[in-house]
Amino acid sequence: MEPTPALHDVVILGGGLAGLTLALQLRQREPAIDILVLERRDQPAPEAAHKVGESSVEIGAHYFDKVLGLGQHLQDKQLRKFGFRFFFSEGRRDIDQVTEIGASRHLSVPSFQIDRGIFENFLGVEALARGIRLVQGAMVRQVELTERTSGAQQPHSVVYEHGGIPHTVQARWVVDACGRAGLIKRKLDLAEPNAHAAHAVWFRVKDRIDIDRWSDNTAWHERCTPQTRWLSTNHLVGAGYWVWLIPLSSGSHSVGIVADPSIHPLTTMDTFDKAMDWLERYQPLLFDELNPKRDLLQDFAFFKRFSYGCKQVYSADRWALTGEAGLFLDPFYSPGSDFIAISNTYITELIAMDRRGENLNARAQIFDQLFHSFYDSTMALYLEQYALFGDPEVLPVKVVWDYTFYWGVLAQFFFQNRLTDLSALAALRTELAECQQLNREVQAFLRQWSRLSLKRNPATMLDQAEMPWFAELNRSLNDTLDPEGFIQRIRQSHAQLQQLGAEILRRARSEHPGLNGDALAALLPEALSAPEMENMRMLPEAVS
Repeated sequence: MEPTPALHDVVILGGGLAGLTLALQLRQREPAIDILVLERRDQPAPEAAHKVGESSVEIGAHYFDKVLGLGQHLQDKQLRKFGFRFFFSEGRRDIDQVTEIGASRHLSVPSFQIDRGIFENFLGVEALARGIRLVQGAMVRQVELTERTSGAQQPHSVVYEHGGIPHTVQARWVVDACGRAGLIKRKLDLAEPNAHAAHAVWFRVKDRIDIDRWSDNTAWHERCTPQTRWLSTNHLVGAGYWVWLIPLSSGSHSVGIVADPSIHPLTTMDTFDKAMDWLERYQPLLFDELNPKRDLLQDFAFFKRFSYGCKQVYSADRWALTGEAGLFLDPFYSPGSDFIAISNTYITELIAMDRRGENLNARAQIFDQLFHSFYDSTMALYLEQYALFGDPEVLPVKVVWDYTFYWGVLAQFFFQNRLTDLSALAALRTELAECQQLNREVQAFLRQWSRLSLKRNPATMLDQAEMPWFAELNRSLNDTLDPEGFIQRIRQSHAQLQQLGAEILRRARSEHPGLNGDALAALLPEALSAPEMENMRMLPEAVS
């Protein structure tokens, strides 16, 4: 007789960033839970592993640091990020003479540049130390999912091959974290395209790209303390594209070009030599830096259409998708780790509820709707917006708005551990819906504004650290709020977004009186259009 297949509480398909962090979060929440992680790679990941998602932002960094307790590793083995930084440097070799967006000093809440190879190897060791079974070199061959009938459900079945030998295991829960392979997504026909057609090429070089050495202008250097712009996620921006520069603790540097195909077709950059020719034309300073280092190239890859959705990511039938196995947005604001953190939190809550014997039907559906709502709201930041990325007058306003929306709403939910708090979500239903609608209208208005903008590009730094309310919004993420305090915080964020939206409308119309912003104006309280509001400025003068 064949032996009965081993039964696990959770089998996670994929032992990369999403799968291993989920395993750690589950073990932290449920110390007795039995977890099996099946990872295709049979060797430790190389340093500077060729994976998207090296730059973290506040939610993802908080998840790794505080939720999972990995802060010591981040401080010792990764690089603290000097925020986002943007340069309107298209066709220029004088980076000190263009508009720069960024902070002159570190803001309160840290984020990190993540060498994915170093980090995932550490996560694997940490998982084993916490009693999680990790099988490397495991090729998943078959997944059979069961359904709940009459309140009962048989275990799911997973067949994998390891060392040439097939193995069958059973699982109460199966979570797909295998990346774009999307085993469950393909099996259940859950793939869902979206309207965001951008593509990306990216590569790594085994050397540091020190953007601080691109100028010998002392005044330019002294704008920042410390004088380490190279530690930022640097964006070199132009109409229809942006280029990322991300340093890795292994000493390599990640470089990517992300573009709207209607403006910059993929065929102009889909090999390293083509990408270099493209950089020589559009970002010559970076070309000058990379050209002598061609022999230090470590890898090169591209995605034709990297963004996609997913019809469903959580099910009461005890399966779920997380990370890129589910959906993927756009790397412009580095949301990948954020959405892993959010998704893993929902999955952990569902599994904990199931272990308590609670019914999952309503909660799985609500969590799925919430996750897709966050996806839709964040997608609005990118969809049809690439044309204005080269606008030194409008993009700075967009960056301030986008951060305010992110820190003021979604990040507050995560930092205050309210993602699964349905009572808070119900109390804030009106404000959240209005914030979402306001965001859509502001994004549409920014597109209109950019069509008329003069696109002036003065030699100035739009210093986010010198906007007191903006720096305070970042700092406020560290507050500890009771339930009533949290509801009040989101209502304050709602009012703040309305005030910022009204100022954006006034600033744009003051220079372009014929600009139609009626749809945006209709969402704003009449009091915000009063003459005295002119003196209550949130945007820096240079932006206006």
